[in-house]
Amino acid sequence: MMTFLLFLVALAGLLIVMRRESGAMSAIGVMVVTGVLALIFASGWLALVLFLGAVATAAAGLPGFRQSWLTPRIFAMFKKVAPKVSDTEKVALEAGTVGWDGELFTGRPDWHNLLANRYTGLSEQEQAFVDNQCTQAISMCNAWDVAVERADLPQELWDFLKKEKFFGMIIPKEYGGLAFSAKAQTAVLQKLASNESLMVSVGVPNSLGPGELLVKYGTEEQKNHYLPRLADGREIPCFGLTGPRAGSDATSLPDTGIVCKQKVNGKEVVGIRLNFEKRWITLAPIATVVGLAFRMFDPDGLLGETKDYGITCALIPRDTKGMEIGRRHCPIGSPFLNGPIKGKDVFIPLDYIIGGVDMAGQGWRMLVECLSVGRCITLPSGAAGAAAYSVGTAGGFTRIRRQFNTPVADMEGVQEPLARIAAKTYIAQAAVNHTANMIDKGEKPAVPSAILKYHLTEFQRGILTDAMDVHGGKTVTLGPRNYLGIGYSGAAVSITVEGANIMTRSLMIFGQGAIRCHPYVLRELAAKDNDDIQAFDDAFFGHAGLIFGNTARAFTQALGLGRADVPFDGASRRYAQAVARFSAAFGLCADAAMTTLGSELISARLGDMLSNLYLASMVLKHWHETQPVEGEKEVMEYSLGLLLHRTENALEEFLQNLPNRAVALVLRAFTLPLGRHWGTPGDDLARKLARSISTDTPIRNKLIASVWTTDGEGTVENPVARYNGLLKDYDKAEQLYRKVTKAYAKGELPMTALHPEERFEAALEAGVYTKEEADFMRQYETGVLDMLTVDDFAFNAFAQNKESVIDHNPA
Repeated sequence: MMTFLLFLVALAGLLIVMRRESGAMSAIGVMVVTGVLALIFASGWLALVLFLGAVATAAAGLPGFRQSWLTPRIFAMFKKVAPKVSDTEKVALEAGTVGWDGELFTGRPDWHNLLANRYTGLSEQEQAFVDNQCTQAISMCNAWDVAVERADLPQELWDFLKKEKFFGMIIPKEYGGLAFSAKAQTAVLQKLASNESLMVSVGVPNSLGPGELLVKYGTEEQKNHYLPRLADGREIPCFGLTGPRAGSDATSLPDTGIVCKQKVNGKEVVGIRLNFEKRWITLAPIATVVGLAFRMFDPDGLLGETKDYGITCALIPRDTKGMEIGRRHCPIGSPFLNGPIKGKDVFIPLDYIIGGVDMAGQGWRMLVECLSVGRCITLPSGAAGAAAYSVGTAGGFTRIRRQFNTPVADMEGVQEPLARIAAKTYIAQAAVNHTANMIDKGEKPAVPSAILKYHLTEFQRGILTDAMDVHGGKTVTLGPRNYLGIGYSGAAVSITVEGANIMTRSLMIFGQGAIRCHPYVLRELAAKDNDDIQAFDDAFFGHAGLIFGNTARAFTQALGLGRADVPFDGASRRYAQAVARFSAAFGLCADAAMTTLGSELISARLGDMLSNLYLASMVLKHWHETQPVEGEKEVMEYSLGLLLHRTENALEEFLQNLPNRAVALVLRAFTLPLGRHWGTPGDDLARKLARSISTDTPIRNKLIASVWTTDGEGTVENPVARYNGLLKDYDKAEQLYRKVTKAYAKGELPMTALHPEERFEAALEAGVYTKEEADFMRQYETGVLDMLTVDDFAFNAFAQNKESVIDHNPA
């Protein structure tokens, strides 16, 4: 018995040392002390094992010993097997900053680092712009009119966008721009997101494009000329990056720029002859200035000894000879302005290079650095806005739509998708707002940008699918009254652009994060490249300590022992502790995957773990820093339960598919010793969420506050405002619905009174309703029927060639 007790003491002591990453000396101390006690009071065999463990730990763990024999051998082996990082990969790895994503990689996230920078909201100027200019802009376009009748925004809306400097949000005030914060940009795009064409038209010029590149890298002459003209809309920009053979793999673009001499106005000048073909370029059909990425060569050495400069970015005016521009693609669902650009022997002067000749060949670095910010804002903000719009419309519709004498929102089959809509909206809003706040604090979040782009656009697709499902026939019938169908059809665009989601999930999130965010991998690779054995020793054995630490943390916390100390309240505390536990499990699995045979899908599942932990952290931060309203606790709990369920799913799938089965079994023993814990959120919680977004509640109003909720004279109809008005009267209407239904069932009303309007009149005649109640229900039901109505058209309305229409019923 004493032997067993001392074994447990030694094991507990080692686990504590490992959890704290206290180092070899602490571990040696535990083993020596328990070994002496075992020698005196218990088994000599246990003492021998502990003493041998202490000797081995000293030989491998104490710098004075290991550096003389172990480190040189490991370093030599590492140099043989470690991958060589290309210059292109180095640019991508060095772009951006590491923040909370790096904390999650450690397995011991410091929550105080996450909470140090509170979300501060918008400035008065920014909030006024969102409340006024953005409201006016979104109120000027109807989805059907924009997508079908015009295939463009109205002229008066274009004029308004230019006048109010929507295209100059990122441009400094000294150049005539608005100089908005990242938080303001995301608020603007969320407000405009109920019309995808409008959101894209505003978002793209403020994301990756000439404006951002000029602000960061342009010459003073370029800035002084272009930035004021971009800010007020005199110039409309586009950026040509992708093409027929270079989509997500932008580094392989085949477009060339050859440095050469050519006569211009009778004078020979040195410039660049461009040949290029670009596709899928937003705003290209109307752009007045084209940002262009191409591969620059100088075969004749006109600029120096460099022959291949690499990717370079230039600005080209629309009327430049040899450039073909103006044709359109038709993006699925919402035909925002998008099209191809071609150029044959287009000659440009050297000063068209963004930043001048000194920036030749720096295009990939420029693009990667800008992408780390732009991908965090434009599409994720649009997804969060579309989600909030779906809360407003799906919640409202399912409450006023009655089947079987009850609102469909009270049917459990409808409540499940409503709950998902509410939770995913809450997650998306927390993620975009708090990540934007990080950007405003100076971070350039490369890995979070990939997380937000992939997961929030996938959320958008799922939310819109759920919203379409609960609407039924209302939204599968297109026309001016359909406020969801066109956006639903266009969701595939967000999935595809700015790095296809399949590639982002399988390659980018974990692939970039494993090296960029890991506390030691980048240092190990740098030590290899610099042949610095001392730096390698520090990094490698620090890495080993991290592995031991994550093993102990993952195992003990999975058993419910030594839960992480987290600075959150009772409602959210257990979720934060679960994030800390899965962070340790993720760190351990990440290291195991990097040292054994893996695959793209293994990388994807680790990326899913990291992503869900990041999103859960943003929800926790949001809950911690904002004043909760009634009903928000349930949304927070459902959201975090969903994210932790997804995290555990990803861990399970990783363990099931890791090719090295022995390693997988060991990892399972440490990360899931008691099996699965997090199931899907319960039905009771789903019912509460469904009711909270389908009735006039504080949490519904909070979730839809970021989108257009007002209505007024001179604007297109706002369905969210209409539903809000109906929900305010819903409690009174529901009582009167029940009253008339009960009277009909008792035979107090004529059996032929089948329409609600007929029953209201009959109820008034029978004395079931007062005159005031009958008047109220007439008006209420008129509003309901108007929101349930769908469009119909002339028989030949959809045929572009009217002469081809078949007359199926000739006279």
